[in-house]
Amino acid sequence: MIYQFQDVKKSLDLACDAVVIGSGAGGAVVAKELAEVGLKVVLLEEGGYYRTEDFLVNDTVESTARLFRDGGACAILGKPNIMFAEGRCVGGSTTINGGICWRTPEKIMKRWQWERGLADFTPYQMDSFFSRVEQIIQAKPMIPEARNRDGELLKSGAEKLGYSVRANIRSQDDCVGANQCISGCPTGAKQATLINYIPMFIKAGGELFANCRVTKVVTKHGQATGVEGYFVDPLTKAHTHKIKVHSNIVVVCGGAVQTPALLMRSRIHDEGRLLGKNLIVHPNAKVLAVFNEEVRPWSGVNQGFQITEFFDEGLLMAVQFVPPGIISLGLPLGGLRLFKKKKQEFHHLVMGGVLVEDTGSGRIRLGPFDSVFPTYNLNERDFHQVIRGVALLSEVFFAAGARKCYLPFANMTELRSVDDIPKIYQLPMRPSDLELMTVHIMGTAQMGSDPRRSVVNSHGEFHNLKGLFVADASVFPTSIGVNPQVTIMALATRTAAYIAENFSDYRM
Repeated sequence: MIYQFQDVKKSLDLACDAVVIGSGAGGAVVAKELAEVGLKVVLLEEGGYYRTEDFLVNDTVESTARLFRDGGACAILGKPNIMFAEGRCVGGSTTINGGICWRTPEKIMKRWQWERGLADFTPYQMDSFFSRVEQIIQAKPMIPEARNRDGELLKSGAEKLGYSVRANIRSQDDCVGANQCISGCPTGAKQATLINYIPMFIKAGGELFANCRVTKVVTKHGQATGVEGYFVDPLTKAHTHKIKVHSNIVVVCGGAVQTPALLMRSRIHDEGRLLGKNLIVHPNAKVLAVFNEEVRPWSGVNQGFQITEFFDEGLLMAVQFVPPGIISLGLPLGGLRLFKKKKQEFHHLVMGGVLVEDTGSGRIRLGPFDSVFPTYNLNERDFHQVIRGVALLSEVFFAAGARKCYLPFANMTELRSVDDIPKIYQLPMRPSDLELMTVHIMGTAQMGSDPRRSVVNSHGEFHNLKGLFVADASVFPTSIGVNPQVTIMALATRTAAYIAENFSDYRM
C-alpha cells in the first residue's frame, strides 16, 4: 500500500521488522528484497508520489520543483562552489537521472579489496547481485532509432580522433527518446525504481509512506530500534502528523548528503569519527558546442554514448540535453551574457560534460533550522584534470564540426577553433574560476573492515551499532569514476541478502 499525505489523518505509531528511509536506488531495492522474503517492511520517503501520467511533456520547471530537493538548486560550498542536484520523490534520483548502467569498474573493486579490506568485492562474487539488478531494471543498449544527433556528433568526433567510445547501457524498456529523463519519464520506459522495485515491494505486502521526513534514528543499548519523523504538506510545507516506527532493523538510504545528516542529528557516532567526512563529488564540467547544422538536442535519447578513452586517467565524457533555462543558470557570467544574446543557437547546441574521478574529499556539516552544509575544495590534481578534460572534449567537438565552444571558465568563455585550445593553458586560472556541478555524491559513511578507518562494514552495517545499516552511495570508500546507480543497487541487494539471512539475530 502507498500512503500519500492526504491519506494520513492522524499521528502514527507502527511496528515492523525493518524500516527503510528513502526510496531511490538503495532504499527501494532493500525494501523490495526484504519484503519478498516475508519480512514486514515500512518504507518512508520524504518526497511525493508521482505516477508516469503525472510527468507531463515539456514540464521541466514544475517537475524540477516537485521532484528535486530545493528545486535542484543545492550547492556544495568551497573553491569552487559546486551545484548539485538530488531527487526528493518516490524513486529518488532514479526518477530524475539518465538511467546509465555501469558495473563497478574492476580497478575500483581492487582498490576496495586492497585498501579497505573488503575481500568479497570481486567481479565474480558481485556478479549475481549485478545480474539480479540488471534483469529487473532491464539494462540494455538503446535501439539506434532512439538515439539523437548530439550523441552521434560526440561519437563522430571521438572516432575521428581515434578515441574509444561506449554505446551506453541504460535501464529502459522500449525507450522512444522523449529525452525528459531529468523531469520524470512521461512514457514509463525508463526503469526507475518507481516503475519496477516499488510495485514489486507493494505486491510483496510492503507499506510506503510518502511526504514523510525522518528526523531521528532511535537507538537503545547499542542497537537501532526504529525512527521518528513527521509528515509534510506538499503544498504549504507545514509539518503535520508525527510518525514513530519501531523495528528490529533500520536501513538509511537518503543519499550521501542526507544520510550522514540524519545520523548526526540522531547523535550517532562511529569510532573513527568519520561520519560525514570523505565527501566525494565526481565533479562535472560542461562544454557547450555550437554547430552549423540544426542538432535539435531535445530529440532522441538522453546520453546515447560516452567517451571512455581516458577512463584510466579518471575522465569520462558524454552529452546530455538540458533545457535552455537550466543551461544558462550554470554558465559563468560572461558565458551567460553570450548565451542570452544568441538564443537562436539553441537548436544548434550540444551540451557535453566531463566527469572527473576526484581524489580529494570534503565533509557534511549541520546548520541551523535543520539545514545541511556540504563543503569541498577541489585539490590541485583534480583542478588540472578538469582543465584537461575540458580541452579534450572541446577537441572532440571541433573534430565533429563545431564552429565554437563555450567553456566553464570565468576568465575564458569561448573557443573559436581547435587552434584556440592551447590558450586554456596560458591563462592564470584558479579553482574558483571554474563552474562545476554534480549529481554523483558519494563517500560520507564509507565502508571498510577496520572500524577506525570506516563507518560501516562490508554489508553496510554500522561497526558499533547493531541493526543500523546504510545502503546508498554514502558507503563508497572512493569515487568509482562512472555513473553510480547500478553499484548502489547491487550493494543494496547484497545488504538485503545479509539482513534476510541473519534476521533472527536482530529480533528484540
